[in-house]
Amino acid sequence: MKTKTIAAKGFFLLLFALLFSSISLSAQETYSVKDHYTKASYRIAMRDGIKLYTVVYTPKDTTQNYPILIWRTPYSSAPYGKDEYRRLPVNLAKEKFIFVYQDVRGRFMSEGKFVNMRPYIPNKTGKQTDESSDAWDTVDWLIKNIKHNNGKAGMFGISYPGFYAAMACIDANPALKAVSPQAPISNWFVDDDMHHHGAFSLQMAINFFSVFGIKRDSLTTHWPHRLPRISPDAYNFFLSLEPLPNIDKKYYHNNIAFWETLKKHPNYDAYWQVRNTLPHFKNVKPAVLTVGGWYDSEDFYGTLHTYKSIEDKNPHTKNMLIIGPWPHGWWARSEGYRLGDITFGTKTGEYFRKDIQLPFFKYYLKGEGKFPEAEARMFNTGVNRWRSFDQWPPKAVQKEALSLEAGHKLTFGKPAKSKTDFEQYVSDPHKPVPYTAHIMDSRTFYYHPYMNEDQRFAARRPDVLVFETAPLRKAATLAGPMLADLFVSTSGTDADWVVKVIDVYPDSAANPIPNPTNVKMGGYQLLIRGDILRGKYRNNPEKPSPFVPGKVTEIKLPLQDILHTFKKGHRIMVQIQSSWFPFFDVNPQTFTNIYKAKPGDFIKATQRVWFSKKYPSKVEVGLLP
Repeated sequence: MKTKTIAAKGFFLLLFALLFSSISLSAQETYSVKDHYTKASYRIAMRDGIKLYTVVYTPKDTTQNYPILIWRTPYSSAPYGKDEYRRLPVNLAKEKFIFVYQDVRGRFMSEGKFVNMRPYIPNKTGKQTDESSDAWDTVDWLIKNIKHNNGKAGMFGISYPGFYAAMACIDANPALKAVSPQAPISNWFVDDDMHHHGAFSLQMAINFFSVFGIKRDSLTTHWPHRLPRISPDAYNFFLSLEPLPNIDKKYYHNNIAFWETLKKHPNYDAYWQVRNTLPHFKNVKPAVLTVGGWYDSEDFYGTLHTYKSIEDKNPHTKNMLIIGPWPHGWWARSEGYRLGDITFGTKTGEYFRKDIQLPFFKYYLKGEGKFPEAEARMFNTGVNRWRSFDQWPPKAVQKEALSLEAGHKLTFGKPAKSKTDFEQYVSDPHKPVPYTAHIMDSRTFYYHPYMNEDQRFAARRPDVLVFETAPLRKAATLAGPMLADLFVSTSGTDADWVVKVIDVYPDSAANPIPNPTNVKMGGYQLLIRGDILRGKYRNNPEKPSPFVPGKVTEIKLPLQDILHTFKKGHRIMVQIQSSWFPFFDVNPQTFTNIYKAKPGDFIKATQRVWFSKKYPSKVEVGLLP
């Protein structure tokens, strides 16, 4: 297969290289890997005979032994040339480990068949393999064959490599002492990557598989050609692909195997269920450091629930959680000082790499230094400081309700009595609510900081409901999970429900110093958390059910965890809408199989959100004293 190298592929493949390699160099950091490490490559046989291509970087100083630190990836262990050296994470490289990068089964230079989120096989026998067994066999070979190792191994990875790191925890090789799954995938239907509560992640998934989903014809050191279509305007580009059958007609042309599979499994059936990692985190012996970002729209669910599953099933395992103010993977490659218009006061990314990740691997793999005893190390947005907790969510959290009221009000506790008991809007699938105010090209889907963007552009639309508190008399810190518990009705037979929790700054709010984006913070509507529910899955993701037009129906939408302080004088706002485009596809508002939807299925619908003693719509939150 004739292909171009990553360097020749331009922005999109550079994007992948940045997202999924172990690069952690800031602009100021330089380090010559070639001067300090020797590179070698091997083909390591798994228990079924399949050989996985593995690159090993060993410190040139052989006067002592070193632990092995492994990164298993579907995104290439490049560069493959004998004299071409990969960038290594600087803080770790200077400390000296034996670094190992491996192409997983069926990718790039490794043999075998690649399977997306290869299901875990409990009670394996004989030559049965999964990602846990491949990790076990890899560690076993490395410990026995790589010179100057100290008999201990660690593993880490971000996003898809985070999935491979997480799977290595299960029934781990005894030499595997420390594992750090970072933004690990856990469930591609519920709330990771491809879907959020059944709604299809249109922009991210279509872009991702336009490269990643192209079949490999043979062993290769190169990425395939990305499907060539591009537009300078993502909103209009993806609107032209609706309804979803147009994706094949206008773009994929039946060339992406995963897309063909996805169309056959529109609901949470056995295909998706066996790819749910969370039931399987039993017998986890290594120390675990799960890492994520408050602004990670791709795999924040996997971060929180991987930690929780390990915690629940392994009470005696050292299991820790780190969450910082980062989008997907930014803790590994950025200073972490700001995101979009918002600054965080310190270089949070550098802090993680120097004061958390490095001490973790030094302590558990070298027996040096000490590691913080706090189980959860979390960045408190709003007041910009790190906080430590002995569990997550914190024990001290008190459950409260933010109740929707007439007059677009939001209040703690029970709503006041009112003659008005609903607000409504008309949702038009041909003019969906955008998820960002910015015009971006159709390939941009990771780097734009929409998850803390000013939401005034949405609040001004007639198809977005807005509820907000009075100015807070004292600061309120919300911590842990949130749940939107709403009573709704629709004139259609299906509907999406998007709920956003927002920090509204007072008009007197000072602008940041320095202010490179020239932002005016007075009245700023800072998105704190938001998510989407495809309404037909409100009762059961396995068995969708239509809405009865006009019937009041309760829906519950988990909004994921937060740790955010709404300062005195700020307001808490909730926005509700029925589209969030093009991050998510458009609901036709007719009960149908979305992958077979026809243009005539897309209809306007009147959506109502109810609030009264009988229908007490609210957002359940945790309030930290």
